[in-house]
This record gives sequence, C-alpha cells and structure tokens, in this order.
Amino acid sequence: MHKRDFLKRLGQAAAISPFLSWDAMAQSSVEDIPYPIDDDEGFWQRIRKDYALKPEYINLENGYYNFVPIPTLNKFIEHVKKVNYEGSYYMRTVQWDNKNRIGGRLAKLVGCAADELIITRNTTESLDMVIGGYPWKEGDEAIFALQDYGAMRDHFFLMRDRYGIICKKVSVPNHPVSDEEIVSLYKAQITPKSKLLMACHMINITGQILPIRKICDMAHEQGVEVMVDGAHTVGHIHVDISSLNCDYYGSSLHKWLSTPLGAGILYVAKDKIPNIWPLLAEHNKEPHDILRLNHTGTHPVHTDLAIDNAIDYLEMIGLGRKEKRMRYLQRYWSDQLRDVENVVVNTPEDEHRSCGIANVGIVNMKPSDMAKALFDEFGIYTVAIDYANVHGCRITPNVYTTTEELDRFVDTVKTLAKRA
Repeated sequence: MHKRDFLKRLGQAAAISPFLSWDAMAQSSVEDIPYPIDDDEGFWQRIRKDYALKPEYINLENGYYNFVPIPTLNKFIEHVKKVNYEGSYYMRTVQWDNKNRIGGRLAKLVGCAADELIITRNTTESLDMVIGGYPWKEGDEAIFALQDYGAMRDHFFLMRDRYGIICKKVSVPNHPVSDEEIVSLYKAQITPKSKLLMACHMINITGQILPIRKICDMAHEQGVEVMVDGAHTVGHIHVDISSLNCDYYGSSLHKWLSTPLGAGILYVAKDKIPNIWPLLAEHNKEPHDILRLNHTGTHPVHTDLAIDNAIDYLEMIGLGRKEKRMRYLQRYWSDQLRDVENVVVNTPEDEHRSCGIANVGIVNMKPSDMAKALFDEFGIYTVAIDYANVHGCRITPNVYTTTEELDRFVDTVKTLAKRA
C-alpha cells in the first residue's frame, strides 16, 4: 500500500473516530483504563493507548528519542508547574535531596552503588566527560570501534589534537562467529601504552549486543580501563553494572527508559573517580565524591523528577516483560527478511546478540534512498545508516508498535527489494 492510499484510509477512519490532537491525548482519561494482567496482547494494546501517535506515518525510529508515554508526560507537566510555582524556594531547599533520591533509585535499577552514579543530560555528556577528563599523556593510546557513536569518537580525536594521544580503531563484524572473535579484535590493539578502551554494550547502528564482561576482563588483565557506551540499554535490557566489571558506563534515559529529553547517567567506579578531571568546577567536594563531576549549574530539575515516574512506568510493565516484547518485535520482522533476495539484515541472527534494535539494507540501494522511499511512498519513518560496514536503515520499534505495522514494513521492504 502506498503512502497516499495509507493516508486516505486514515482519513476515512478519522471520519468515524477522529484522531485526538496531541494536547487532547495528553489530557485524556487514558490513565483510568486498566492494564489487562493475564492477556499479553491485550496488555500491549492497552500500552499503545498510553502514546499520542501521529497518524501520518508509522514511527520505527524510536532509538533517537523514545518519546514519553502519557502517564509519565502528565506527571512531568505537573513537575514543571510545581517547580515554576515554588521557584527559588524549591531550588534552594529540596532540589538536591530529590536528585540524590532519584539517583539512588537509578543506581538500584542498573546495579551499582549510589555513590558511583550521577544524573547527566545524555550519554554524550557522560562519556565525553570521561574522555575529556581522563589524565592523558602524550603517546597514550585509546581504543574504540568504527561503529561507535560519532560524538565519542570525535572527542577522542579532540584529545589526540590536544594531548597527542593515539587513537586505535577496530571494526566489529555484523555477524560475529563467537564472543572470542570480538574480544580478540580489541585485544589485538592493546600495547603497554594503551590506557582506555571504549566498547558499546549495544551498538546503536545495528543493535548488536557485545560481550562486555569478557571485553572488560581481557582489558583489565592487560592493565587497560574500559568505558562502556550503554546509550540504548537502560530500560531496554537488563543492566547490572556491577557484574560487567567496567570502569565507566554511560546511558541516555530519554531513549528506552522514556524520560523527557535531557536525562542520562554516568557510572564511575569508586576508585576511578579521583582520576577524572571535572568538566566544570564544583565547590568543596572530596576526590572520591562523584558529585564533583556533576556540576552543570542551574538546569531543568523537573526532568530529574520525571525520571522517578519513568521508572514507575517501567516497573508497571516489568523490565523482563519489556525486554521479551522488544526482542519479539525485532525478530518478528527481521526473521521474515533474512532470506529475502536483495535484502541484507545487518544484525546478528543469534537471539542473545540483539534485542529491539536491528538494521536492514537493500542491495544496490543507498540507505538514504531507502529511508526516503520508506517515508515518501509508504509512510514509514526510519533513519539511514551508511558508514563502517553498516549500510541500511536502523529499525527501532517501541512497546506501542503493533505486528500489523511491522507486517506493513516487511511488505514494503520486499517491494523495494524487487526494484534492486
């Protein structure tokens, strides 16, 4: 079905049951509708009601910003009003108590000590704070992958230009044969001058989950510290930082935890905190106090408060149940396309190597052209990825996504593949 036909049907449906505006959806009484406990599909249909969705297209690009469900959004708006009402009184009295309490709850969610975690604005801020504050000396080596996020790779290059460090790169295969293959790629780059290795817990462009514990154990045996990019993991899959044996871990909460924009975390192992130079000076903090890394001045504290509500919503769903659903949705579409002529799935087939994110391309079709055709002709919004060894569109459904929408996506990819 082409986009014009799709929109025509939407218009016909609206004549019977008009789509509510964003504002009407946000103020609706959807929160009064119970969640079916024993009906799995009914449960996810009810979850979909918690999202104000634009009818013009199917959104399969939740990875950039996994927008806020209505119950959390309504709480966020209440927080904005409360902080605005109390003003300086709020900021000078309970602001830090609330942030510390919520930080403690986040620490429990990700499996680390409360005094090893701070709330930041995003993964880029978290990890670049480590890269920029690391005690580099000329000739020190940093190791990372071509598939890592650009903001962090660029910050390593900035440290190269400033301090004279050496940036060493690996390329992670889209379809590894074993964990050992991946670990060996990183190990091969390590020398006595290697100081910091960065690895993605879940590669953002393919959704591949890396064997982080094995990478950390190997690196530590070689005397190298490990920083983990977990931008896409918190609220998506089970994260237990204490079991990963990493030194630093960053994540964005406005992705899979579905907080409002501008929320992230940074974990720093207790013994590493004194080694990182703060981005901005903080008054009178001891070397092992992680809050010395958390000074950003006055900031939108109502976003911090909404993290509490986002965790409530995640706990209502259940992280295990959400992870299972996200993996099911990804496998639902990707398994149907793996053996289709001219279609290339850039995400490992082994179930434990991915969850909700995957990437698919079409032979002889530029990813940008594929993304354009998906949206312009068929009303499906994605993002094109075209670097390293990944050439395709990243597909990131969410808990509100239906199998009917994914059926439409699969049919569309098959249609485009026939043109190749």
